[in-house]
Amino acid sequence: MVFKRRDRRPIWRIVASVVYPRGGWARAFEYVKHRVRRLPDTPEKISRGIAAGVFTTFTPFYGFHFFIAAFLARAMRGNILASLLATFFGNPLTYVPIAATSLGTGYFLLGMRPDAAVHQSLGETFAGAGRDLWQNFMAVFTSQTADWHRLHIFYDDVFFPYMIGGVIPGVVMGGIAYYVSVPLISAYQNRRRKLLRAKLEQLGKKKRSADDG
Repeated sequence: MVFKRRDRRPIWRIVASVVYPRGGWARAFEYVKHRVRRLPDTPEKISRGIAAGVFTTFTPFYGFHFFIAAFLARAMRGNILASLLATFFGNPLTYVPIAATSLGTGYFLLGMRPDAAVHQSLGETFAGAGRDLWQNFMAVFTSQTADWHRLHIFYDDVFFPYMIGGVIPGVVMGGIAYYVSVPLISAYQNRRRKLLRAKLEQLGKKKRSADDG
């Protein structure tokens, strides 16, 4: 069986559209906001889903945010689709302040000094962890010896503080998102219902006038 790409754009353009969507992030945010408002559910359930999605962006489990957000939304009896849409709170424009806040909080809670906690720059720490993963994978097929030293540094200095430190700001931002979104979604849904009733009344009047005529 041969699979054909429907999207004929070059790969680099597809990747670039993920980092910077066509029309810009402002337009992408407007689209997400529009979709969230039109979800067929109660404001409270939608807002619980939003809170779950926002909280998830403060966790270091990149690549699994959709799954974590859906799990949390289900556990909180929130709207799962709203939680998936809310993960867009984490994007290339916000990941740096989110990571800095989570790491800083984690260092504080664990009693670590930020300048002493990371033995090398964050870029080198991530790169070292990646090299360990690749070399250890290749060691399965070659005579190389597996070495987890750089991954241990990454876990101790970045991943674990990030995971612990992301809980507090994640809960705070998720709570803010919930309490802000409930009245906004409620007002939007009430406005939509009023507009729908007005349209139905107009249609009823036209039908009655047509019958009388």
